Amino acid sequence: MAAGVLDRLRRIVGPAHVLTEQDDGDLSAWTLDWRRRYRGRALAVVRPGNTEEVAAVLAMASELGVAVVPQGGNTGLVGGGVPDASGTQMLLSMQRLNRIRGIDAANLTLTAEAGCILQAVQQAAEAAGLMFPLSLAAEGSCTIGGNLATNAGGTQVLRWGNARELCLGLEFVTSQGRIWHGLTGLRKDNTGYDLRDLFIGSEGTLGVITAATMKLAPQPAAVCTALVACADLPAAVALLELSRRMLGDGLSGFEVMNVLSRRLVARHFPNLPQPLSDASWSVLLEYSSSESEAHGQGRFETLLGAALERGIALDAVIAASLAQTRALWHLRESIPLAQAEEGPNIKHDISLPVSAVPSFVAECDAALQCGWPGVGVVDFGHLGDGNLHYNVQAPSGTPGSEFLRAHEKAINASVFDLVARHGGSFSAEHGIGALKRDELATRKDPVALALMRSIKSALDPLGILNPGRVL
Repeated sequence: MAAGVLDRLRRIVGPAHVLTEQDDGDLSAWTLDWRRRYRGRALAVVRPGNTEEVAAVLAMASELGVAVVPQGGNTGLVGGGVPDASGTQMLLSMQRLNRIRGIDAANLTLTAEAGCILQAVQQAAEAAGLMFPLSLAAEGSCTIGGNLATNAGGTQVLRWGNARELCLGLEFVTSQGRIWHGLTGLRKDNTGYDLRDLFIGSEGTLGVITAATMKLAPQPAAVCTALVACADLPAAVALLELSRRMLGDGLSGFEVMNVLSRRLVARHFPNLPQPLSDASWSVLLEYSSSESEAHGQGRFETLLGAALERGIALDAVIAASLAQTRALWHLRESIPLAQAEEGPNIKHDISLPVSAVPSFVAECDAALQCGWPGVGVVDFGHLGDGNLHYNVQAPSGTPGSEFLRAHEKAINASVFDLVARHGGSFSAEHGIGALKRDELATRKDPVALALMRSIKSALDPLGILNPGRVL
């Protein structure tokens, strides 16, 4: 059967775009996830070049009962975009669907195919004198389709919202190979169930996104950035409250980093500048002003002066150039890379009410030290929207991979139980994938799970789309 499937795929997308281990060798660029935690085998890596080819591939897969794993830039962190080890699943790579189909400046929209790299979308908007505000550390390799399939967040959610809030319309292909042409640029369209929102965040389990119409925004007149030292997390939350009052909607970034996360960056990237290196907690603060540069800078400096005067901030460094701004953001964005250099660690992508963050961190830090003395907590993330990357590394002298195998399940239970008690979620922006599927089954409301399974059954009755992920 496999040979017949491959022959049909080659007729649909062309022989050069059906890759197999037998003919093309190592396929790990597609079958090994970014964290190197999930390694699968693909029946074939299939690279369609347009929506019609995607539809033909899915129609054939539905006819023959072949499982399909859609993949964007393969930057996911929960094992949701790589095949399993059976060698029977088809990897559907969207990389060739990489065209910007159009920009409507008057409507403040851009239509891009799913395989467009996020950075390319940002650059296309900038070339039109506009801005696409979704921003992630992986923006040089992640794709807009993957961003939507996982409802990506990033550093600008505080002002602009997740990928869902930035999307006005979708084009997607169903499991049976039918195309929904929903690339509307409308901000108001109450004509029945919202299929767009159903597919955003579904992680390729309900259909395959092939294009999207996204919101743009005017370029800000000024962007001001500062690194602020705080004594503790309650002070960081107080700084957030003050910033919201004094800067209003112009507050576009509010990232928090604990001292261990900064030390990891210093260890593995010693050439990066480290202002305020002794701060217990550091806040990377960004203000985007629609006023003049002088006006925006004045408001920003007034805020920081007030924070220092009230003792909320201990010290602050304001970026004086674009290069300094980039250096400060590079410091924040290098934390995951430094963790990867340090070795395997237990990652948590959690969300909490902002008001609950300090008490959660204090309780969870104490619980971990009680249960696993000597562990390090690398705590950083998007405090402005309550999303923390609360990661646990092995005690000094203990191999990370060994510690993860022995203690990940128990540490996850400890962290997630506390997250639930503080009214939070165990998955904020990375999704469920394969990594958190069992957690979803035990922690999600049973009514919600039943509804999700009903939707899955209705839209993918054969269960061929990304099986074993999410549900």
